[in-house]
Amino acid sequence: MSAEFPSVRPRRLRSTPAMRRLVAETRLHPAELILPAFVREGIAEPKPITSMPGVVQHTRDTLRRAAVEAAEAGVGGIMLFGVPEVQDAIGSEGTNPEGILQLAIRDVVSEVGDALVVMSDLCLDEYTDHGHCGVLAEDGSVDNDATLERYAEMAVVQADAGVHLVGPSGMMDGQVAVIRRALDGAGHQDVGILAYTAKYASAFFGPFREAVGSSLKGDRKSYQQDPANARESLRELEQDLAEGADMVMVKPAMAYLDILRQVADLSPVPVSAYQVSGEYAMVEAAAANGWVDRERIILETLTSIRRAGAEQILTYWATEAARLIR
Repeated sequence: MSAEFPSVRPRRLRSTPAMRRLVAETRLHPAELILPAFVREGIAEPKPITSMPGVVQHTRDTLRRAAVEAAEAGVGGIMLFGVPEVQDAIGSEGTNPEGILQLAIRDVVSEVGDALVVMSDLCLDEYTDHGHCGVLAEDGSVDNDATLERYAEMAVVQADAGVHLVGPSGMMDGQVAVIRRALDGAGHQDVGILAYTAKYASAFFGPFREAVGSSLKGDRKSYQQDPANARESLRELEQDLAEGADMVMVKPAMAYLDILRQVADLSPVPVSAYQVSGEYAMVEAAAANGWVDRERIILETLTSIRRAGAEQILTYWATEAARLIR
């Protein structure tokens, strides 16, 4: 028995917390986390998002405080989403220099300066009365090229407000190139682009629609990626890189870790992943019922995303998780 017994014992390296910490292959760091935050026009108090317990639509004042808390916790960035009072067919508030998102960008930049990388969602779905990510053609489909014109305008007003990175999330063909030209033409060569390279038509986005007051009827399957497909993500990656993306993203994260791994293996620029509203809501619901250990689940899910290749993670737990891992 002793002669045949294995001499290799992997458990030696799992024996104590100190040993496990010493040999850990994947580590989380607060600077790799990005906090998505919603700011709503016309409210005096933060408005809880019922499908995302613990997340709110901020006032401008509470957004400033949330940004400061994130910076103090060591979080790396904040991604801002605006929720306007008025929506219309072309999303006019998205290009209003005094629109809620542009005001919020100024607020956060003035509050935290360079302590956080300030990012902004560059999409029309929050601003349109039909809830789609672009301008509609006469037949009701999303007009790709007309939408690009609106994205170019949005990029410039967001950059004028002081944003560091814009995040085009609409999955329009050619969006990165058009935005890059618009930014450069307006003298904003230093504003970067975090491209939503692989964004799937996912059921995990459900709670987000409440968060941004979306008016969407139907779906976005004609422009977001089919969950059944993987190769087209690599085609999207190639295109976004050729058009000048500074960073790329996979969204959602946890159901698409295989896609994240493939993108990370090929990308010469930083790769992000978005742990989206449905992923957050499921964990919070299970934890509220006492079915899972909430803090361990938070850190385990983030570690899985990091292990799959994400160098930055957008997560609604960013500030909390940063405190847990410091």
